[in-house]
This record gives sequence, structure tokens and C-alpha cells, in this order.
Amino acid sequence: MAEAPGRKARATSTGAGRILVAVYGIFALSATARAAVQIAGKFSNAPLAYLLSALAGVVYILATVGLASTRPWARPLAWTAVLFELTGVLVVGTLTVLDAGDFPDDTVWSFYGRGYGFIPLVLPLVGLWWLHRTRAR
Repeated sequence: MAEAPGRKARATSTGAGRILVAVYGIFALSATARAAVQIAGKFSNAPLAYLLSALAGVVYILATVGLASTRPWARPLAWTAVLFELTGVLVVGTLTVLDAGDFPDDTVWSFYGRGYGFIPLVLPLVGLWWLHRTRAR
């Protein structure tokens, strides 16, 4: 079916986007809760890893809000958060592969999200695809 010229962007939280928002919400909750427990209970063991997990939690929260909202600022927020997430998982994943000694405890993004079934590596790719697919043309 041909698209009408000048089509407005589709809401990112409709259709399959609802599943994406739900997965981001689950990761926002799990990463933030995990980081809070780690920071409160054993921060001195691996401060960098725990702060990176907290950062990942904040990024997942921002991505969830950006993808779920229809406000004018939501789409740019989602793009920024998901791109940051992809960069984070690639950088932290690579650093943990090259020198795991710098990360005595795993983060959400360690080894490209291995501890989470590699979903942290796949999720931003799906998120970027969805943002692109629902964009204005």
C-alpha cells in the first residue's frame, strides 16, 4: 500500500511498539533495581560496574518514556536514549571482553548483555529499527 506524501510519524507505542515499550519498561525496572541493591549493599566491591548498571537503568527509563509518549519531545528523547544505549552496550561489551579485570562484577551491558540473554545488544537495534519505521516521511 502506497504511503501518502508528507505522512506524519506514527506513534511508537502502537502496534508492535507496545511490546517494545514493555520490554524497555522491564529492563528499566530490573536494571535500576539491580543497581540500587548493588550500590546500597556492596558499592566498594565494583563501583564502576554498579554505576554503569545505574546509568543503564536511567537510559532504559528514558527510552521507555520516549517510546511510550506521544509528546513532541518524546521521539528525539527515544532516539537519543536508544543510540546512547547501543553505544554503551558496544563500548562496555568490548571493554569487558578485552579486560574483564576492570569489571569484577557484571553490568547490564557486560559481555554485550550476556547475563540478560544478549537482549541488551539486540534491543537497541530493534528500537532504532522501530523509530525509523514509524518516522515521518
